[in-house]
Amino acid sequence: MKTVIYNIGTLAGILPADVRKLEGAQMNHVECIENAYLVIEDGIIAEFGKMSDSVILNGTNGHVILNGTKDPVILNGTNGHVILNETKDPVILNGTKDPVILNGTKDPVILNETKDPVILNGTKWSEESLDERSFADAQDDKKDKIEYIDAKGGFVLPAFCDSHTHIVYAGCRDGEFRDKIAGLSYEEIAARGGGILNSADLLHETSEDELYEQAMVRVREIMAMGTGAVEIKSGYGLTVEDELKMLRVIKRIKETAPITVKANFLGAHAVGRAYRGRQAEYVDLVCNEMLPKVAEEGLADYVDVFCDAGFFTVEETARILEKAANFGIRPKIHANELEVSGGVQVGVRYNALSVDHLEKTTDEEIEVLRGSETMPTMLPGCSFFLGLPYGRAKDYIEAGLPVALASDYNPGSSPSGNMRFVMALGCIKMRLTPEQSLNACTINSAYAMGVSDILGSITVGKKANLIITKPVPSLAFIPYSHQTPVIEKVIIN
Repeated sequence: MKTVIYNIGTLAGILPADVRKLEGAQMNHVECIENAYLVIEDGIIAEFGKMSDSVILNGTNGHVILNGTKDPVILNGTNGHVILNETKDPVILNGTKDPVILNGTKDPVILNETKDPVILNGTKWSEESLDERSFADAQDDKKDKIEYIDAKGGFVLPAFCDSHTHIVYAGCRDGEFRDKIAGLSYEEIAARGGGILNSADLLHETSEDELYEQAMVRVREIMAMGTGAVEIKSGYGLTVEDELKMLRVIKRIKETAPITVKANFLGAHAVGRAYRGRQAEYVDLVCNEMLPKVAEEGLADYVDVFCDAGFFTVEETARILEKAANFGIRPKIHANELEVSGGVQVGVRYNALSVDHLEKTTDEEIEVLRGSETMPTMLPGCSFFLGLPYGRAKDYIEAGLPVALASDYNPGSSPSGNMRFVMALGCIKMRLTPEQSLNACTINSAYAMGVSDILGSITVGKKANLIITKPVPSLAFIPYSHQTPVIEKVIIN
């Protein structure tokens, strides 16, 4: 299957094939091509460039679509539409009364609003015969192989990559929304048995099939808003059986949804109710029962720990990460959401792919991250919903570090997977430029979930996960007017 996107006003987010992340000043720029086209073959970006590189338009309001040709189409004074499929021969129109001549090809030419003949190799073609097939039949054959999309002057961007979500959960926690409005903190709600434990109770009572159906509603939702890859964490099970149930649902989403999915085992999200007051024993459970079974079934790409005040200590985190390393599972860490916890330091020590949240950080964390392979990932949706400080993204970039942004989509502290809103918060609350924010939501977030080799930029050879917008004045308009429905089409491969 081949798809040609043409009349692209701005093709944005272009990167060389060897770039896996952007650091420091590299994040300040988004490479673009104005008036562009892009070709997709079997779900992969095959080529792109300026329309003028393939098409010469001279005094026409018509549409020209080229597929598999580098030769020009010259139109002089016609309102007709020309479709040239898989031929290197030029089409020459010298006004509406002149014929179309194709040298050495049997591919049809469509001329709208003209009665002039089409000449194939010097022979007039009529609707009665084209190799004994009708013109319509010939076109139907082509439609099976080639799709044409007119971008109508809009932007084409790489789809968002959301590297931190918890979208497999049961029900919702709208009751706790009232508690937050009344002034209770996240820690206070958790301390009285709400929060994560509330979600664990609901999940325990929900079947695997129902859990899958609820999660797929959210998957379809985020895809429609432009997300083409997502990491999904467990952590609302907190028993061996329920954590495995969650991870099996994530595996099922991997297998059935078109979106790219990474699974993260977060058994150390909180201490299960049965182990209240016995946290060390719960860590034993995670290390000695949960992790071996997760590894045996191949259910997790990553392992995570909520290393923060009131949850898991640096020492407990290190123990879990050492156990995971025995199974070849790389870590990602929840760190510094509530307090400066030491989670960044232990994450870097164990070569975590990312350390996430970072609402509370100091200059020490910046220095620890410098030169590491660990992506600092900030979750402004969580700050927005809980009233927490926003991460120091600007300081990180000025220090030469990369930054990723993700949604933290979950029922308690960030009930939204709208990455365009995340991009807007990056600009409005974290003072990032639109370019920095887009890079944080695409190539760097792709890196934070281990897929920047195949996603996160406009690059030949990468998956064609794309956002097509309506015509907008600039890249800045996308986060500036973040509630305006500017997304025209989302392509997911």
